Amino acid sequence: MIAMRLPPAASPLRLAALRSGADYLGTVIRHLAGNPASLFGLGVISVLILMAVFAPLIAVQDPYLQDLGAVLQPPSAAHPFGTDEIGRDVFSRIVYGSRITLTIIALVAVIVGPIGLAVGTLAGYFGGWFDAVLMRITDIFLSFPSLILSLDFVAALGAVPRWQSTFTAGRGV
Repeated sequence: MIAMRLPPAASPLRLAALRSGADYLGTVIRHLAGNPASLFGLGVISVLILMAVFAPLIAVQDPYLQDLGAVLQPPSAAHPFGTDEIGRDVFSRIVYGSRITLTIIALVAVIVGPIGLAVGTLAGYFGGWFDAVLMRITDIFLSFPSLILSLDFVAALGAVPRWQSTFTAGRGV
């Protein structure tokens, strides 16, 4: 029996570190540091997650509290981003809204992944005309830019309510 010596890169300590994931995070961060756009995206997501986790500590007001005496106030020390049409603090609503945003992102990721997997599996398994039909349906969904899709939703659901557009027009907005 011949004894083999492991190279330094594959030492038991190195393998244990790879198994524990300690070195994996460093590799991901080094990879992201090489791409500024990825690093910026990681920063935005990190801020969003931190804002959602620490929302009760960051928000200065209750996001649902209505104060009709402070309607449409400009930014101030009491309301860093001002107030909306019914006196709610805009900053607090944005901070607490990050929780809703992250929930929707997680739900979309969980729902869309299996749907795409099922469509791809069926297209790959059956092939032929079935594959062509499924891929054309997928192309239809991908052909709509998000801005056009947003405009379609606004057209279908209605634009700004009449009282709100009248109210903001009076402010000169």
